[in-house]
Amino acid sequence: MTHAEEPARVALVTGATGAIGGAIARQLAATPGFRVVLVARDPHKGAAVVEALRRDTGNPAIDCECADLSLRADIRALAQRWQGPLHVLVNDAAETPRDRQVTAEGVERQFATNVLGYFRLIEALAPALETAAPSRVVNVASYWAGGLDLDDLEFVRRRYDNDSAYRQSKQADRMLSVAFAERLAPHGVSVNACHPGDVRSRLASNLGFGGHETPDQGARTPVWLATEKTGGTVTGKYFEHRRETPCRFAADRAAVEALYAACAEYG
Repeated sequence: MTHAEEPARVALVTGATGAIGGAIARQLAATPGFRVVLVARDPHKGAAVVEALRRDTGNPAIDCECADLSLRADIRALAQRWQGPLHVLVNDAAETPRDRQVTAEGVERQFATNVLGYFRLIEALAPALETAAPSRVVNVASYWAGGLDLDDLEFVRRRYDNDSAYRQSKQADRMLSVAFAERLAPHGVSVNACHPGDVRSRLASNLGFGGHETPDQGARTPVWLATEKTGGTVTGKYFEHRRETPCRFAADRAAVEALYAACAEYG
């Protein structure tokens, strides 16, 4: 069967102009029955990725939405534009600026994108996910995680270091996956987090890392969670190399709820 003949499952992928996000989008677009929507901050980059993916996969059902996921206003506008169900949301967008930057809305940029971007997008698109249930959220996190300070999420008191801010953000993503899993389970939506692999990318370079895996290798676990049975039958879990892995951050229930409440206060 061709893509056009199959019932479309709609997947929204953030960070798709980057190395891992682009590979996730390509693998999903190559999966029979998927319509893929990318989110890109730069419309020209987004259009170029759409064109390349359509050419490489033979799937014409690939589109792009423009939004800066560090901004609450852009996420709200994206959700308002969204029409119809959403079967899979893959949160992958992240950035690691070397110096402390603040968004137009006054929030430290890495926290705004890597943490609030995930939180706000899940919250804003929950109605579309619930309409499509059973549906899934895949949060691309990392094993490079830790150092969360609930009293200084934006590195106001601490000296900003992009590696420390990144590790904090990935810990937060793993914890928020648990919080949303509990809230969305009654509505038929599973939420899981994963480490994508050690991929050479601009993000990794900003952190001073190399990376020994290709983007396609890095995309395997997120795409597996997005398409295979496990990602739809378990929720609130963390995976590495397609295997469920204990997450010590998820065990601190008080901290999970405190982080969720702190993110909710940003609106």
